[in-house]
Amino acid sequence: MWPIYLTLALTLGAIVAMARYRLSPDVVLFACLVVLIATGVVNANKAILEGFGNSAIATLCALFIVAEGVRQTGAISYVVQRLLGQPKNRIDAQMRIMVPTAIMSAFINNTPVVGMMMPIVDEWGRKWKISVSHLMMPLSYATILGGMCTLIGTSTTLVLNEKLKSIAPESAIGMYDIAWIGIPVTIVGILFIMVTSRWLLPDRKPVMDKLQEVREYTIEMLIASHSPLVGQTIESAGLRHLPGAYLVEVDRDNDVIVAVSPQTRLEANDRLIFVGVVESVIDLQKIPGLTPATNQVFKLDSPRSQRVLIEAVVSNTCPLVGITIREAKFRTRYNAAVIAVGRNGERVAGKVGDIELFPGDTLLLEAHPSFVELHRNSRDFFLVSAVENSTPLRHDKAWIAQILLLGMIIAAGFESFGMLKASFVAAVLMLVTRCVRVEEARRAIELPVILTIGFGLALGEAMRSSGTDLFVAKNMMSLVADSPIGTLAIIYLLTMVMTNLITAKAASMMILPIALATAANLGVSATPYVIAIMISAACSLATPIGYQTNLMVLGPGGYRYEDFFRMGGLL
Repeated sequence: MWPIYLTLALTLGAIVAMARYRLSPDVVLFACLVVLIATGVVNANKAILEGFGNSAIATLCALFIVAEGVRQTGAISYVVQRLLGQPKNRIDAQMRIMVPTAIMSAFINNTPVVGMMMPIVDEWGRKWKISVSHLMMPLSYATILGGMCTLIGTSTTLVLNEKLKSIAPESAIGMYDIAWIGIPVTIVGILFIMVTSRWLLPDRKPVMDKLQEVREYTIEMLIASHSPLVGQTIESAGLRHLPGAYLVEVDRDNDVIVAVSPQTRLEANDRLIFVGVVESVIDLQKIPGLTPATNQVFKLDSPRSQRVLIEAVVSNTCPLVGITIREAKFRTRYNAAVIAVGRNGERVAGKVGDIELFPGDTLLLEAHPSFVELHRNSRDFFLVSAVENSTPLRHDKAWIAQILLLGMIIAAGFESFGMLKASFVAAVLMLVTRCVRVEEARRAIELPVILTIGFGLALGEAMRSSGTDLFVAKNMMSLVADSPIGTLAIIYLLTMVMTNLITAKAASMMILPIALATAANLGVSATPYVIAIMISAACSLATPIGYQTNLMVLGPGGYRYEDFFRMGGLL
């Protein structure tokens, strides 16, 4: 019996370590596995093969790459931004965010969806004067709920189904089988949030508002000849209510339109003069068909998709002081293009190339990331720093990423092809078509998530080989008089509690072998038990540590831990 007691003790210890001390799940599960291997409870080769030989691990890696390709090309973000439109009130705003987000999350992993939507939601909320704390938590919850509607919505669902295939292939679920429960739950969840958020969600400012950027820049943007904005009005193009920026004038064939009407229609080669903070400059660059007006940007050595925005403060010893940017031949000297200039919070009149530089001017540059290291200690600049998340999107490849994503979703629905093949083909084509670069693909794969799943599955093998799963299952059945419904309820509640204390993946990996043993002892199908774990593990709503999307919106939404318990606990 000692292997059973040791396995149980380590499992309980892992739960306490993750819940009480906030230790990383992958590290905790790895430590437990090492002890079990060292004591001979589980065979090392078998445990590792069980954990990392699972096809769901490979599928998840491919899905991370596909999601990164979608993000880098802006294949969905701009479409979503245009679909959001103008909300009538808070409830309408939440519905406009949650419905498309839930649909996206059914086919793309939750984490990239939230990462892609957060800046959109933040900008949109500021634009229409809606507190971001009323939007960020609904965003996270919508991705969690939407992820329950298909087999590929969350990595947890993928892994559990692969395990089911290996043990009871006749009970494995299809691409949309879970939707019978997931869709009704998602609809009820969205309605609940819309109705109760007025009382349950706080009205707070995000953490970053306390450190709000105050430097303003003057930036010229050009309407390209092939731009989708040509023919649209200023308002319909989304250039009317920009958070942190405003359109000062339009230069059309040297005819300057100063009082720009919302109904002014954009024409090819229009030069738009904006004044705004650095975040607004980043947002402008993400709009398809809108590019920096300076032709110096297109003469830089490195491809535009490999550049970032960099802030540099001109020093009093800079040799360019007192002459214009064009006369200084800034690009030739520094291999960087000046796209905006800030000076004491005031607008600098004239085109960027005609601006005469003064000590203390803050330049917003587009350059290769190596510029920071090369000029960090240069006497020409007081301060040089890269702007986060400022790499221009590859809008020209957005249609390719959209086709690949749609093709993957359709192919995964066919049993003869399956999710593994569909995700691998889509990931490879994303790389081949340069929708995502190799280094970006490597960074996109979340190693802690992969390790947590792998070690969790290995720990599940230890439970099975030691007989711990059967021991727990028999004791559980004795509590509910061998009732399939009673054991189903216990498994659901146990997974739900553990999910919010530790993480969804760690909890589901620990409960899975117990659920399978329980179904076998009762002589019933394992499918309902597996789906119960899928739903309860996915519903990680009551704490920010239960799921990574909750953690992602914690700071930007200005939330506290009790906010998640109040809203998510009831939900």
